[in-house]
Amino acid sequence: MIQRIYEDLANFFHPKEVLILYGARRVGKTTLLDNFLKVTKLRYRLDTGDNIRTQELLSSLDLSRIKEYVEGYELLAIDEAQFIPHIGKALKIIIDTIPGIKVIVTGSSSFDLSQEVGEPLTGRKTTLTMYPISQLELLKSNKNKFDLKQKLEEFLIYGSYPQIVTATSRDEKNRIITELVNSYLFKDILALETIKAPRLLLDLLKLLAFQIGSEVSFNELSTQLGFDVKTVARYIDLLEKTFVIIRLGGFSRNLRSEVTSKAKYYFLDNGIRNGVISQFNELSLRNDIGQLWENFIITERLKKRTYTNIYGQSYFWRTYEQREIDLIEERDGELYPFECKWSMKEVKPIIPRDWVTAYPLSKELGVIHPDNYLDFVAE
Repeated sequence: MIQRIYEDLANFFHPKEVLILYGARRVGKTTLLDNFLKVTKLRYRLDTGDNIRTQELLSSLDLSRIKEYVEGYELLAIDEAQFIPHIGKALKIIIDTIPGIKVIVTGSSSFDLSQEVGEPLTGRKTTLTMYPISQLELLKSNKNKFDLKQKLEEFLIYGSYPQIVTATSRDEKNRIITELVNSYLFKDILALETIKAPRLLLDLLKLLAFQIGSEVSFNELSTQLGFDVKTVARYIDLLEKTFVIIRLGGFSRNLRSEVTSKAKYYFLDNGIRNGVISQFNELSLRNDIGQLWENFIITERLKKRTYTNIYGQSYFWRTYEQREIDLIEERDGELYPFECKWSMKEVKPIIPRDWVTAYPLSKELGVIHPDNYLDFVAE
């Protein structure tokens, strides 16, 4: 059994605060909530945001009705809470007027739920972000680095959604990834009335899938897709907010030659990236292993930093003379440069002279490769 990082949700409850669990669809939020409710000694009410009666009751913001709804319970749990209009205001009423009540809600659509809860629950919420299963969680569960490394190819090709990790055959993994891409990937986005071109989303993702590790130009995407730049930018923003892709901006402090106007985009899960372009070939038959490796390391490092409270900012660095570093972490005023290398048979990476000159106090260059990656993303 894989133990998730937030296994004991009781550790995250705080007086007069709502506990919010965010994450993409199918990352295990509902399972985590159900497992917690099975062992809690609190008297609880479990409801779901797609329950019409619950939507009507909580969105009414009627204090007397809401009090009656939670009366006698110590814990209120609502799965998929983003479907409830005015959910933030309703939750504020509950924690402000019912002494000692604990509230936990889950939501798969961060842009929708955060709009609803952001302002009403300012200072009244604890937010946990849940990702597909991390190498950190797998190592904690398995305790053996060697065994985990033997499955590296599977993670690079199929990612680490819970259903994928537990699937036993390549055919099953192919089927699950295809279902995720076709049935769940855009579900939250397409629920918005403002999205008029759902096909554009998939075409856009296909273009991004082939540009991992490269700076992305909105103007070029606009030309290739035949849509205006503002639409492309808005769709990319939605894909970020619904946990499909993540953005890495350019780092700059000193040099005019540093690239900052463009960003790089990575998929939050390698399997989703490969599912978008329908590529599940073995690594020996692929020509994009460098992209897969970089995507994997960037996202696994994000998970580790989130789960272990490593605070700071992440960037890439490049000059117009094509000198670059894959990942820069800025933490506590210190700069940490890293390169992602699949094969150590390549020329040993040397930190660019321009970087050393501009940032002489930077830490030494760290090279992340298949032999040492677990030290970087899981320990």
